[in-house]
Order: sequence, then C-alpha cells, then structure tokens
Amino acid sequence: MRTEEAGTPRPETPVRGCDHPGCAAAGEFRAPLSRAALKQFHWFCLDHVRAYNAAWNYYAGMSAAEMEREIRNDTVWQRPTWPMGTRAGIGYGPRLKDFGLFGFDDDEPAQRREAPRRRPPNAQEQALAIFNLAPPLSLGGLKARYKELVKLNHPDVHGGDKAAEERLKIINLAYATLKASYFP
Repeated sequence: MRTEEAGTPRPETPVRGCDHPGCAAAGEFRAPLSRAALKQFHWFCLDHVRAYNAAWNYYAGMSAAEMEREIRNDTVWQRPTWPMGTRAGIGYGPRLKDFGLFGFDDDEPAQRREAPRRRPPNAQEQALAIFNLAPPLSLGGLKARYKELVKLNHPDVHGGDKAAEERLKIINLAYATLKASYFP
C-alpha cells in the first residue's frame, strides 16, 4: 500500500546542494570534474552550471600536437585504426580451397590468373586517341588538329614514304568518324 493513499506524506528526497562555494541553491545540473574525470561530476544550480560551461575548455593545458591527436582520435569515435594494407584481410593468411566456386584456386599462382578483360575501344574512342582529343569537341578545334596531323604525316613531306601514306589514311578515317559522330 502506498503511503499517499494512507494519508501519510511521503518523505521528500534529499536535495543536493550546489557545489559552488557560498551558494545555497539546489544542485540540479551536473558538470564533469575535469578532462581526466569525465564520469565524475560537480552538481550546480542553473546559474553556476552556465558559468562553469562558459569557462569550460576541454583542451586547456594541451599542446597543439596533443589537441590535433585528440581531434583526430575523436573522428573515429576513439576506436583504433590502421593504415590501409597493414591489417590481414582477404588474400592474407592461409588460403582456403574454394573448389572452383569463387575462382580462387590454391594451385594457380596469382601471376598466372587472367586479368579482367576490358572491352575494346569503339571507333569514336580510337579516333579521339589518334587525334589526342577529349570530348567535348568543337568543329574548329577538330579541323585545326586535323590540319596539324596532315602536315606532319603527308607522304609528300616524307618523300613518298608508304608508312606515312598509311598513317594519313588512318588520320582521314578518324577525321571522318569524328566529324560524322559529333557534327552530323
């Protein structure tokens, strides 16, 4: 049976006093004792906790390097970290046989594994590579680059060289491809 129902008043909980010297108000608000004792508290009234918080400096007494280390440590929530590639993970330690399910065979060294195949470049990408250009293209810029390449690779400049003639054919084909695809 509760004491309020029986008519007897319930005893009041003791009120904690403000820890500020000379203050008789109730200490309702907690504030940490120091940076080293964050789980131990002073108990202050509202006015004194406001003054304590305004003067609180977590980094007081730390050097610049200590402050930087503390801030960096806070960015990872005080958890340990390691530089990339220094911890064991996939590919480290004993290898398990996967029986061909995932493509990691113990018997086959990493050097002999086939690299992932890349798709071959299409005609436009090849033409851009020949002209050493990247999109977006302007018609004036394309024509200027075409003229430069023709002057450099024309067979008449090279004394009728057959290799220069073949290079000029490739340049002409690349120019036609770029002009048709970017400037219809």
